[in-house]
Amino acid sequence: MRSLYAGEGTVALLDRAWHENGVMTSSSASAFAGFRFPREVMSVAVRWYLRYGLSYRDVEQLLAERGVDVDQVTIYRWVQRFTPEFMEAARPRRHVPGDRWFVDETYVKVNGRWTYLYRAVDQFGQVMDVWLSARRDLTAARAFFHRALTTGVVPVEVTTDRAPAYPRVLDELVSAALHNTAHYANNRVEADHGRLKARLRPMRDLKTFRSARILATGHAFVQNLRRGHYDIATDSPAQHRLLEAFDELALAI
Repeated sequence: MRSLYAGEGTVALLDRAWHENGVMTSSSASAFAGFRFPREVMSVAVRWYLRYGLSYRDVEQLLAERGVDVDQVTIYRWVQRFTPEFMEAARPRRHVPGDRWFVDETYVKVNGRWTYLYRAVDQFGQVMDVWLSARRDLTAARAFFHRALTTGVVPVEVTTDRAPAYPRVLDELVSAALHNTAHYANNRVEADHGRLKARLRPMRDLKTFRSARILATGHAFVQNLRRGHYDIATDSPAQHRLLEAFDELALAI
């Protein structure tokens, strides 16, 4: 069974910890402290935005139907503020990625300009990492692989397209790995791009690199939670796993 964790011990951010019974707690003040709205409202707004093909205006209107009057700009700030918090709180319970990586780039428009989003998926369907770059070149590919390797896993096989940067980067960083560039071999990650594209479709444009990066990483985080790549809410039915995971994580941050 793949029940190992990518990290162990406490999480540095806000000095979070896991009790022996698996319940997450925090020994510092909550990151939600000082906000006018309850933690539950902010948590559900972030979860809806990352999970569904909604704009900030859509989330505003859904909350208004439930008696919560909040502006879309405030919801934007919640997403930017708390998405990294949820991800960091969950990090110690993330499964170790597999050793067969499928790597590809897709296009994302930021402030009217096309940028390149590098993404990797392992053989179990876990989105390992994402990296947003203004260019598609050797420097970007190297930076992405440096990040991916911080998981502690060294791949035995890496599947990519035939972009000329990949052979050089793999020779530098994981020279023992088999480099697969066969036609259709990268369908796994290309299909996963489609899920991100569906999430981006309702949005007219991403204004900044920061907002684009947080949305891309947050979307990957939610996908991994839903697919069971974290030991959080694992006993919950699949249709309730994300809700219960966010409720549990909200208590930690």
